[in-house]
Amino acid sequence: MFIKKIQFPREVHIGSNIIDSTGQICRDLRVDGKIIVVSGKNTYKIGGKSVIDSLESNGYDVDRIQINDATLNSVKAVEEKSKGFSLIIGVGGGKVIDVAKLASTNLGIDFISAPTTGSHDGIASPLASIKDSNGSTSLKAQSPIGVIADTNIISSAPFELLSSGCADIVSNYTAIKDWQLAKRLQNDNYSESAAALSLMTAKLIIQSADSIKPHLEESARMVVKSLISSGVAISIAGSSRPASGSEHKFSHALDKTTSKPALHGHQCGVGTILIMALYGGNWQCIKNALKTMGAPVNAHELGIDEEDIIDALTNAHNIRKERYTILGDRGLSRSAAKNLAVKTGVI
Repeated sequence: MFIKKIQFPREVHIGSNIIDSTGQICRDLRVDGKIIVVSGKNTYKIGGKSVIDSLESNGYDVDRIQINDATLNSVKAVEEKSKGFSLIIGVGGGKVIDVAKLASTNLGIDFISAPTTGSHDGIASPLASIKDSNGSTSLKAQSPIGVIADTNIISSAPFELLSSGCADIVSNYTAIKDWQLAKRLQNDNYSESAAALSLMTAKLIIQSADSIKPHLEESARMVVKSLISSGVAISIAGSSRPASGSEHKFSHALDKTTSKPALHGHQCGVGTILIMALYGGNWQCIKNALKTMGAPVNAHELGIDEEDIIDALTNAHNIRKERYTILGDRGLSRSAAKNLAVKTGVI
């Protein structure tokens, strides 16, 4: 008998100053026992302290830990600190949430995601991106039992973080094309429902590109909803396939190639332009939407050397070789990579 387990958040709370209701939300979720709050140095000031104050005012015994990076050492530190606790709340960006998520999974306790930026679809997904000696590794984890997304905090964050989240969602377009290709050529597992949700999310964010503005709470609300939808698609699929294809391979290759990588979502957005052109699709539409959202569309705007773009394109097929994409097993030749980058205006 085939049995598949799909995890979703039990409750999602999105709104202005909703972080001040964290204690009551935990009561509604019937959380008992001690709670530990994981944050970064800045995100403690931005949202972590408010979370702790709300929890304590609702009678919870609370402790906290600060982390600086998303490494296995940080995960272990959180695990050590969290022994005897019943819930971990991650308050911060992608690094904090991924570390808190994986630590809670390893300990077998619940986790709540409280993002302070809209830069990543890890807000609600069952995956954690953790750095090791080989770079970033995507590890399976549990989905949060709840998401508390304060749109006042998220809209106040640097706009480049929100535009990075938008670009990451746009990359679902090419991720689905790669997934469908892998289904046809390699008979990979494929979920129609996960693919449909992922594509719908990408289409909605592109259609709403004109509405993505700096420090606008409505923009933050829209992007967060889309990021959560993308995370749910990943949960349905049981892998990151609905939101990660050759454009993500390109981004990870850039991380290895350049001395100063750009934001992950921004790199994936530029990768989407390139891969959509490789598929013969409407890459101009992707490029125009990213421009409208305030996301980079070329090497100069990414702050990355043009040669690094070509190097990343030619090496991207070596990233996660088990994941079949349009890049195939041999990848692009250097001349083909350069022609592609020039054609799309990326270099």
